[in-house]
Amino acid sequence: MLIDKGISPGEVITIKLTSSEELIAKLIEDQPEYYKVSKPMVIAMGQKGPGLIPYLFTVDPDKSINIKKSTVILAEPTEKDFADQFLQSTTGIKLV
Repeated sequence: MLIDKGISPGEVITIKLTSSEELIAKLIEDQPEYYKVSKPMVIAMGQKGPGLIPYLFTVDPDKSINIKKSTVILAEPTEKDFADQFLQSTTGIKLV
């Protein structure tokens, strides 16, 4: 049986919102009322399949944001392939 370790600061996580949006972001803090995340991205379908686009277009992309837990259905670690794609998109570093 696997033990679910939950999510930890520094990890790339997936957040499903009550609005049905699915976000991928780096978790900065897990507070009782909110998740503080950086570089939130939304999964969107493109011509080549799923891809990532910025969640907020009019906010400084380097600013951390708080997402109220009352708007969250779930928060889990992101599957490795998507986490790698997120890291490549947000850092410019190509992972091997």
